[in-house]
Amino acid sequence: MKQEWQLRLIQLLSVPGMMLAFYLYLFHQGVLVVGCKVGSIFDCGVVSGPGAQYASIGPVPVAFIGLSGYAVIFLLTWLQDWDFPLIDYLPELMLAVTGFALLFTLGLTALEFFVIHAFCQYCVTSAVLVVILFGLAFSYWRSANAEGEDDAS
Repeated sequence: MKQEWQLRLIQLLSVPGMMLAFYLYLFHQGVLVVGCKVGSIFDCGVVSGPGAQYASIGPVPVAFIGLSGYAVIFLLTWLQDWDFPLIDYLPELMLAVTGFALLFTLGLTALEFFVIHAFCQYCVTSAVLVVILFGLAFSYWRSANAEGEDDAS
């Protein structure tokens, strides 16, 4: 019997990730005001605000990239319920997508630490979520490979 509790937990945790990324996107667009103290180590305006230097990659806000990433992760968890051609590679696909998200997040966190010298507590929360999602995807991949070895015996 296939253990897929990791997929359901990934699906569950990607929802607050999408909400958090959407909140940061609205903040970046200037629609919302975030309650961060200006000039402190947690200064969201410097990190992801409307005028933040590193809050966009070209014309695309980083928060929108995060929102898209969480949405892709959420949608991937539904592949097992559909007759999708890549269903046999879902553990590898999930590991690859969350791994890319982890690398992207580590890059952004390093940018906050080494270049901006300020953090956004919402971005840090998102980074923690991505680490947890990657850990769950890794666990799912390992359990899927272990079942494959058991089936081969």
